[in-house]
Amino acid sequence: MPETAGTGPAKASLPSADLPHVALTNDQSGIQQSFFSGGMWIVSLMAVVTFAFHWFFNNRYGYFRDEFNYMASGDHLAWGYVDQPPLIPFLIKICRMVLGDSLRSVRFIPALAAAALVVLTAMIARELGGKRFALILAAVTAIVAPIYLSAGSLLTTNCLEPILWMGCVYFAILAIRRSDARYWLWFGVVAGIGLEEKYSIAILGFGIVLGLLLTKERRAFASKWIWLGAIAAFLIFLPNILWNVHNHWPFFELMHNIRADGRDVQLPVLEFFAQQVLLLHPITAPIWITGLIALLFSKRLAPYRLLGWCYLAAFTAFVLLDGKNYYLAPIYPMLLAAGAVMIESGIRRTRQLWLQPVIVVVLLAGGAWLAPLIVPVLPVDKFLVYMDKLPFKAPRSEHSHMAAVLPQHYADQFGWEEITARVAEAWNSLPPAERAGCGIFAQDYGQAGAIDFLGRRYGLPPALSGHQTYFLWGPRGYSGNCLIVLDDKQEVLEELFEHVEFVGVSKDNPYALEREIPVFICKGSKFGSLTDLWPKVKKWR
Repeated sequence: MPETAGTGPAKASLPSADLPHVALTNDQSGIQQSFFSGGMWIVSLMAVVTFAFHWFFNNRYGYFRDEFNYMASGDHLAWGYVDQPPLIPFLIKICRMVLGDSLRSVRFIPALAAAALVVLTAMIARELGGKRFALILAAVTAIVAPIYLSAGSLLTTNCLEPILWMGCVYFAILAIRRSDARYWLWFGVVAGIGLEEKYSIAILGFGIVLGLLLTKERRAFASKWIWLGAIAAFLIFLPNILWNVHNHWPFFELMHNIRADGRDVQLPVLEFFAQQVLLLHPITAPIWITGLIALLFSKRLAPYRLLGWCYLAAFTAFVLLDGKNYYLAPIYPMLLAAGAVMIESGIRRTRQLWLQPVIVVVLLAGGAWLAPLIVPVLPVDKFLVYMDKLPFKAPRSEHSHMAAVLPQHYADQFGWEEITARVAEAWNSLPPAERAGCGIFAQDYGQAGAIDFLGRRYGLPPALSGHQTYFLWGPRGYSGNCLIVLDDKQEVLEELFEHVEFVGVSKDNPYALEREIPVFICKGSKFGSLTDLWPKVKKWR
């Protein structure tokens, strides 16, 4: 057996017990069982249906603003970017090489991650002592929660967060339940990968450490394995640290600028909690709140008390940091799993087995009711009618989203074709001899990424921008003597160029967040070279 925290030298045992078996897992009595036993085959089928659901519906609207950013970043592979670590751009690069550029291809990764979360949530429930109904209930809650439905339908850095956070939690549970400190090494590996996906997983790490210190599981710090896990996480994350050092910590500068601009909606603690309820679906609130209470107070889940403390620490951290309402979302599958275990236990104890199918049906019905709000199952015109009938307004995380007809995650899937077409009109109006030296300057990575991706069919060159990582890619050799400029004011441009021609605005798309974007052709720079001007176009916010 391996070394464990708080024990003496390990005694010899059968080889099959020395390492966790890949295909087998342990029940409460320590007897090994097949992975698909105890209801996991039903959960696996539910995961397949979840993947098929996202695969079928995720091409209904258009490409999302951030998806353009990830694809552009994937075309410039590096160990970091101004607004994100490198994992998602790397994965989308591989995905596009294998599956192509269709919406379904671009959104293959989030659909797969959503299916994996269903299985992982049930696995956590099983390790917490749940039987068949607890596994099924936990899986259903992971399916119907709006925030996880959303993560499965769009390529964002949020899509992998829940499985990476819960991967860490799963190995922490295994380390405790199986008295095998080596699982802390795997905790560190997953945490390191998580840091390469989104930095906020550091809050989970902080919560786990605090939870260990506040419970008897602090003995884990006496084992070498938790320290080896910390080293593994650091080494996996090190390339991104070095990139940030080399580029003068752009992410911290970005976060400072966002806070200074007051861009994000800041929520007081009670409203932040209320939006957690909405993001997870009000109908699941009794389940995850039960799970939290059980992790903090129940005797049955006392060995995992650190997870309750971890949640409280993470909640407090995001409130104090004025985090967006969805920043805490990756932590809830463990609470849903714990709640499912306790509800199953209560039903068995009271012998009210009829409640099991009723609870599942109610959850699925409630999930279906809110699903159109986050997955494009309805045409836009029918969605607007649906949204007007909801008893609440969809939460907005940024002030700039307030005036949009659609929620931001939908509104930012419209308008890009119209913008690109107008830029192509300006490009085609130039004499062929001038096109080679004429760049296209966009104001944000959405506009620039749309031109990079959609503009290929028009023969447009890659766009320039001072927004986020586009700034680091620089002027790309353009002199600036001829630029097609999007979304600026003519009087400002006339101060920089001898000749400014207004081409027109992009065709209005009433559903888009960015509507009627003006396009100009600018010639004869007054500022010298574009390299000289470049530091002034930097926009990290």
